Amino acid sequence: MSKTWRHVLLLFPRTLVPWLLLSGVTACTSLVPRQKLPATLTGPDFGDPVKVVTIPLPAISSSPNEGFSGGILTAFLLHNSKDEVSSLLAPQVNDNRNFGVTAALYGAFYPSPTRSYEINLSQSTKINYDYEFKIRDQTYWDHKLELNSFFFAFADGSARFFGFEARSPQQQETNYADTETGFDFSACYDVGGHFELVIGERLRDVGIHRGAVKGIPFIRDRFQATGVPGLDGFTAHAQRLSLIYSTLDSPDMPTSGLYARATVENSSKMLGSTADYWHFGGEIKGFIPLDDARYVSVIRLACNQTQGNRIPFLEQSILGGENTLRGYGNNRFIDNCYLLLNLEERIRLFRWEVFHVNADWEVAPFIDLGSIMSAFDKARATDFEFNPGLGLRAVVRPNIVGRIDIGFGKEGPAVFVGLGYPF
Repeated sequence: MSKTWRHVLLLFPRTLVPWLLLSGVTACTSLVPRQKLPATLTGPDFGDPVKVVTIPLPAISSSPNEGFSGGILTAFLLHNSKDEVSSLLAPQVNDNRNFGVTAALYGAFYPSPTRSYEINLSQSTKINYDYEFKIRDQTYWDHKLELNSFFFAFADGSARFFGFEARSPQQQETNYADTETGFDFSACYDVGGHFELVIGERLRDVGIHRGAVKGIPFIRDRFQATGVPGLDGFTAHAQRLSLIYSTLDSPDMPTSGLYARATVENSSKMLGSTADYWHFGGEIKGFIPLDDARYVSVIRLACNQTQGNRIPFLEQSILGGENTLRGYGNNRFIDNCYLLLNLEERIRLFRWEVFHVNADWEVAPFIDLGSIMSAFDKARATDFEFNPGLGLRAVVRPNIVGRIDIGFGKEGPAVFVGLGYPF
C-alpha cells in the first residue's frame, strides 16, 4: 500500500558506472559542529563534530505503471561515532511526463538500534502527492515491546486495474488516480522462545478519480457496468492479530535465520468499513549464508485469502510490483487468494568505499513464481506467472539498501529502483 519506495530518492540509477564516477568527483565530506545541526538529525551515538557526506546524484526511476522520471537530488549522510550512516536526508526535484515536476524530501533517522523514523514529503504539479511518517520504537518493557506507527496521505495517478482472475488480459488495462489517507498502528510483544505476538489496527480511506496516464481508459468507463466493488471509493477499518516466529540475525538486513508469520484480520461495517470481510495470510522466509555471508540464499513462501461479500478490489489479494512479482507493475493481478514463491541469491561482489561511505555491492539473480485465484482449490499450474530477473544492490550497513530489480514477465521487462530489500 505504501508509496514510499516508489517516490523517494532513488540513489542508484540503471547506468551505474558513469554516474558513480561523475558523483565521486562532486561528493564531499564535511565535519560539522553538532550544535549547528538540527537536534532531530543526531542522537546520543553521534560525536562532535559530525561527519556529513554530501552527494549530488541524478534522481532516476522507472516502473511499469509510472514510466520514466528524471531529475536531481542531494543526499546528506550523517555518520555516528562508529562511522555508520545514522541519518539520511535527501531533497530532490524530478520530472515525469504524466505528473509534471515533483519536489520531494525523504529522511531516514536511526538515533539508536531500537528506534527509527522515516519521513517522505512529495508534491507534483499534476495529481500526485505523498506525505508519510513512520516511527518504530522498541524501548519499552526492557525492549520486549515494539511499537510501530505509520501515517499517510497520497495520490497516485498511475494506478492500474485489469480485472479479476489470473488471466486478466493486458487489453483490459485501465488507469485511475488512487487517493488515500489513513494510518497503521501495531504493537509487537516478545513472548519468548523466538515467538512474538502482534496486534494491529489500520484505517484506509480510498478515493478513485481520473488518472494521469493518457491513452488508457478510465477504470469506471470500462468496469462500472461489471459491478466491481470499490470503484466509487471505500473505507477499510480493520483489526489484525499475528503470531511471528523469528530466528533472524537482523530485523532489517538478515543474512541467516528463519521467519514465519500467520495473520488474521477483520474489517467490519460496525467499525466504519464499507464491507464485512476477513483476511487470512501466512509467510515463511529463510536465509542461508555461505562463505561468511558472501552468498545468502533467500526463499519466501507466502499466501493470502480474503473472504466476504462485495470486498473492495484494492482490499483483495494482490500480486505484482517490486516486492512480489517483479515482472509486472503494481497491483497487476487481483482476486480472492494468492500463492507466491520468491527465490533470490544475494551475492556480495566486493566491499568498496564510494562517496566516503563503506558499501557492500551485491548482485541478486531471482525467480518469482505466483498466481491469484478465486479459491485455493481452484489453483492451476498453467495460471502461475514465472518471473526471472536480476537485482543490483548497494548496502550501507546497518540500515540502508539501494536497489535496482529488473524482472521479466509475459508482458515485457519491468524495472524497479528504490530502497530496501524486497523481502
